[in-house]
Amino acid sequence: METLLTALRAAAEPTRLRLLSLCDRGELTVSELVQILGQSQPRVSRHLKLLCDARLLDRFREGSWAFYRLTEQGDMAKMARDILSHLPEKDDVMLLDRERLAQVRAMRAELAQKYFRENAAQWDEIRSLYADEAEILAHIRPLLPESPSEDYLDIGTGTGQFMIAMADFAKRCVGVDLTHEMLQLARANIDKANLRHLTVRQGDMYQLPFPAESFDLITFHQVLHYAEDPAQAVAEAARLLRPGGRLMIIDLQPHDMEMLRENHAHRRLGFETEQVHGWCQQSGLCALKASNLAGNPLAVGVWCADHPRQDARKAA
Repeated sequence: METLLTALRAAAEPTRLRLLSLCDRGELTVSELVQILGQSQPRVSRHLKLLCDARLLDRFREGSWAFYRLTEQGDMAKMARDILSHLPEKDDVMLLDRERLAQVRAMRAELAQKYFRENAAQWDEIRSLYADEAEILAHIRPLLPESPSEDYLDIGTGTGQFMIAMADFAKRCVGVDLTHEMLQLARANIDKANLRHLTVRQGDMYQLPFPAESFDLITFHQVLHYAEDPAQAVAEAARLLRPGGRLMIIDLQPHDMEMLRENHAHRRLGFETEQVHGWCQQSGLCALKASNLAGNPLAVGVWCADHPRQDARKAA
């Protein structure tokens, strides 16, 4: 009863209703919300704290920044959406908020594109060496669960493009990356694609900010060749996988292009199937048959592993 009353009291104020509506449309910083609402930062921060305390909003840090988003899971998520369903779509204040939100997103996209332009040459050079992304996606489709997963995690999401391409395969998609600039790009790309069930977080692949057994599908897409300890990264992914869930690793097969190590920070020059299967098995996963795609000149490997189902573990 007290939890319900706290949530209702928190939402029962015009500015806080506006904040709930805005944070339902994507993750936003305090400064962005201040810009949209035209109110002081202390006032907006106080309203945000009340909504977070009532568990109607989620708050997460990314370096020195804090982002806010409508809570995604649990009873409070349902309540928040029930409250928002009663807001008038054509209210003048709400329409102005959405117009200002569009301006904030346009500024975000402009900054992201500036960063992309400054780094695009390096990324294009690397991408041109291995299989086309559309070809990779077509190759892995038969390896994905037949019905959409509840929760999907893309570790090392970068610009978010792979997660966007995978958006149809899960009801909730989360991308994690350590680099703030990459997350700016990812958010801009998600905004452009208008995929509201996608979100990104800052996090270290060795110590991810989620409880155990949080995801049904997890991917590493062209990430582990940058890792100091790929086995540890796989073990952390295994911790987050639910029973019956699937881990998918898409990365380079062994090659001898030292320039990728010297010029592009690659720590590993591709992986053998035995290596990848060994990491999965050490983490308690059941490794499946591997497959590969020819590249130009680099070949790409696709490795899958499943978390043993609950009934299988009991039988064992």
